[in-house]
Order: sequence, then structure tokens, then C-alpha cells
Amino acid sequence: MDRRAGYTDLENDDILRTREPMTMDKPVAAQDSPYETEVEEGKTYVWCACGRSATQPFCDGSHQGTGFSPVSYKAEKTATVFFCGCKKTGNQPLCDGSHSSK
Repeated sequence: MDRRAGYTDLENDDILRTREPMTMDKPVAAQDSPYETEVEEGKTYVWCACGRSATQPFCDGSHQGTGFSPVSYKAEKTATVFFCGCKKTGNQPLCDGSHSSK
């Protein structure tokens, strides 16, 4: 039986077993503000785009079966950046202030 995140097993008296992916139309807002994060020059960070990761703002693989994919971000310099928490940004993976829009 497949127990990976994003999948459910439907059983009918153990005769019929069907595995269907759990799809999502919209990401889940992890929080309504950005994640202030120190990044190191040259290091790549993998941002969670679906909002389901337990290690926000970074991907933990929870998107499997949702139709979402994580976004890679390579730091050009050591600095503080603001990764999007609401998952509505038009500038993935960085915050563009979309969480403040009505």
C-alpha cells in the first residue's frame, strides 16, 4: 500500500484497490506574511509552492500528487530575503506584497 504524502488508497473489501493523486487548484497559505530568511551566496534554496510543507518556507516533498512543484532559488549574495508565505506572489519565490492585497 502506498503511504506517500498526497495519495489515498481506496479499498473495497480488499478486492479493488485504486490509487488516485490528490490535486489542488490553489496553494495553501502557510502564513499571511513573508518568511524573513538569511541566505548564503551561491547556495540554492527550494521554496514550497503548494503551502503543505512542514518545513516552511522550504519544500519537504508534501506537494507530491498535488500538481504543484517547488521553486529553486540560488542566492546571488549573502543577504536577508523575504520568501513568500501566502503563496500568492507573482515573483516566486520572493514576497511581492500580495498578502496585503484585498
